Amino acid sequence: MNVIARQMIEPNTGWGGIVKKGQRIRVSGLNIVDFVVFNHDNLRERLDASRTRGNQGKLFITKGDYLISKFNRPMMKIVEDTYTEGTHDLEKGMCSGDSYQRKAKLGRMGEYPRPIREVPDHGCWENLSQVLQSFDILPEDIPSPFNIFMTMEINGKTGRLGNTTIRPSKMAHVDLEAEMNCLVGISVCPDLMVEAKPVDVVIYDS
Repeated sequence: MNVIARQMIEPNTGWGGIVKKGQRIRVSGLNIVDFVVFNHDNLRERLDASRTRGNQGKLFITKGDYLISKFNRPMMKIVEDTYTEGTHDLEKGMCSGDSYQRKAKLGRMGEYPRPIREVPDHGCWENLSQVLQSFDILPEDIPSPFNIFMTMEINGKTGRLGNTTIRPSKMAHVDLEAEMNCLVGISVCPDLMVEAKPVDVVIYDS
């Protein structure tokens, strides 16, 4: 592996960087990672979770599948996926400070299985907004993410989404290869279902 760049991202913080066509990015961790991607040569083209699901006919993507853009073009291909305990998510969207505050006001913080000492004042929405600002990405232009290591319960009859504590039991990674020059944004979710840990990101030549 010829490493081009490496970054350790702390919980409830973000990172943004360029992955050129043919290069790969490895995301290694134990908890949820919100992952978004833009065409670096045309920032109006970005990840579209709906097209990613619809074009491949599945809710859960893994090795051999693609992240698809709003323009119906493959942006990145998942070339390796060592997460075996559960699935990744394209349904839930991303957390934010406002979403946590609303849950606190409604008395819903008890739905998390571990004690929450403080309600987070920010989440993945704010993390990605901050790190992508230097690339001239407006907060309202950030797409719904590919939630790595986020296993959701989906009721087949009602469609209701349920959080789970299913996470990698040991360090797992997902490798994606760029099909175009990509701007990638990553947020390490505060992940209130488990104790969030730092995430390692490596960009390398394939």
